[in-house]
Amino acid sequence: MESKEKRLHIAFLSTYPPRECGIATFTQDLVRELKKKDNLKTSVIAISDGKYSYDGDVLFDFPQQNCTSYLKAAERINASDIDFLVVEHEYGIYGGNWGDYLLELAKRVKKPIISTLHTILPDPSEKQREVLRELCRRSKKVVTMASNSCRILEEAYGVDSSKIVMIPHGVPSFDLPPREALKKELHLEGRTVISTFGLISPGKGLEYGIEAIAQVVQKHPDVLYFILGQTHPVVRKQYGESYRESLEKKVREFGLENNVRFVNKYLTKEEIVRGLQLSDIYMTPYLNRDQAVSGTLAYAAGYGRVIVSTPYLYAEEMLADGRGLLADFKDSRSLGEAINFLIEHPEKRKEMEAKTLCFGKTMRWDAVADRYATTFRQTRQEACERSEAEHERLKIAE
Repeated sequence: MESKEKRLHIAFLSTYPPRECGIATFTQDLVRELKKKDNLKTSVIAISDGKYSYDGDVLFDFPQQNCTSYLKAAERINASDIDFLVVEHEYGIYGGNWGDYLLELAKRVKKPIISTLHTILPDPSEKQREVLRELCRRSKKVVTMASNSCRILEEAYGVDSSKIVMIPHGVPSFDLPPREALKKELHLEGRTVISTFGLISPGKGLEYGIEAIAQVVQKHPDVLYFILGQTHPVVRKQYGESYRESLEKKVREFGLENNVRFVNKYLTKEEIVRGLQLSDIYMTPYLNRDQAVSGTLAYAAGYGRVIVSTPYLYAEEMLADGRGLLADFKDSRSLGEAINFLIEHPEKRKEMEAKTLCFGKTMRWDAVADRYATTFRQTRQEACERSEAEHERLKIAE
């Protein structure tokens, strides 16, 4: 018997490629996977900080710093056949005071909202709390990418636990040669490869990573540390390349020209994954204890890399149960000791890789998209049940 399930139109409010932004890449990956599902139609409403040539996924875009545009966008959404609006929330991609222009849209949109939260601060300012709390109050479901954020949402933002859904950050799937084959291709046989990738900014703590490598090479001179990615566009616009240049200067000061390589470009997903596949160890020396999600760390876990990281919230969860090693914040010695341990205990490294790979398989985009699709269907079903219950109450009252 043919299914009569209604085809849902899901629209994502987000940044979107070609804008260079981690949220944009996340949304593109999720939309691409959801397109494969017969009972879903997807589209994007893009938040822009300039002029971009978008593909056919984008219904329309509007400027993030123009408050009136949010009101007009709400009108267009209400007049459309959209069933759900999925808000990809990150404070920095919406205009106003900590992104509060978004609330003007959320107040006016008559379509059900599902919000995916990319930053959940455990100790927010009053304005940060106000913005996120109000968005969650107006959302039918709130998606977090780490289970340890659920308690924070309840306690710090007053979010009803029945609204909260945990769906991990997605990881793309590529069929690539094994690590040793990639090393041979790049003439890196016999070298221990460590990597960090992503848009570069001072909060990444890469100076501590370089200092850690300076310690490691004293015992293991074959080590090679790849810093993969260009400077974050927002940082570059405000400060130029001063941070990257300070890192390059540090490499020269330590005499690490043979041990640290910068790949200064915006990486495609396949380039990112090739870099991970090549790596023996992945390092995130980030500085922000409150970081609830890291797409780069998710990718590394998804490909079973052994990870050395500072103990920010997302790393603590991802590296639990022996899936990597945590080092202290702003402590190159601690990072270096963790790297040395892994180099000197290959059997432990292999064991960690196996654990991480098993965990990472649950984060591939096909599995993640299935969970989003289930959330959309369940939210629609709950809405139908509430409507039917309300209809019955009205009949009884009559």
